[in-house]
Amino acid sequence: MEEWLVLIGAGFAAGVLNAVAGGGTFLSFPALVWAGVPPITANATATLAALPGYLSSSWGFRDDLQAGGRLSLRDLLIVSVIGGVIGALLLVVTPASVFLGIVPWLLLAATLLFAFGPAMMAALRRRGVAAAGWLTSALVLLAVSIYGGYFNGGLGIVLLAAFTLLGFSNLHAMNGLKSIVSSVLSVVSTATFIAAGIIDWHYALPLALASAAGGYIGARLSRRITNTTLLRWFVTAVGAVMSLVFFLK
Repeated sequence: MEEWLVLIGAGFAAGVLNAVAGGGTFLSFPALVWAGVPPITANATATLAALPGYLSSSWGFRDDLQAGGRLSLRDLLIVSVIGGVIGALLLVVTPASVFLGIVPWLLLAATLLFAFGPAMMAALRRRGVAAAGWLTSALVLLAVSIYGGYFNGGLGIVLLAAFTLLGFSNLHAMNGLKSIVSSVLSVVSTATFIAAGIIDWHYALPLALASAAGGYIGARLSRRITNTTLLRWFVTAVGAVMSLVFFLK
């Protein structure tokens, strides 16, 4: 019962955070590892569990969804599918010992991006950085999609930073596209993980249902929140602690 309560709470909070600010995997992934799920399986299961939250937050942002930059919405989806498949296949063939060595660095990198991403995006806007061309935009999104297919942690803020580089400016539209692209990445990577048999179905369902509820509520809340500084620092602190724990392990 304790495990189920912790996982449901982590799933709900992860759904809210992914919709509002990103970083939900900082909660769901460690919760699965705490419950005894091996890291690679925990990463795959956390990706599946995040999918309903991404879909429900996409619906919550439906009125703000619009393309921007040099890539059309169709281009965004196609590149995301390609990158997601590549990243998921890389995870499937990664030995468990290697993944254990990579996880702390991935968590740390995602935490730093999460912490300093807004400042970086604001600096880019102040300097009037020109939007990247079509090929550069596609390559940037492909790299981010490969990362998202391989490891879901910090995906939201990485996507927001990438969208800024690609010439997007409307934050609500960016959040909507972030949810759509995250949904696509989760669908293709989850399909790969299911085919490879690395999903822990015992924990996937409660996490997924809780994430869906949190994702919709988070999307509705995010359109009313004007200051997410405290929330961002909380997620950053969680990411830093999780990074330290995995480094010590």
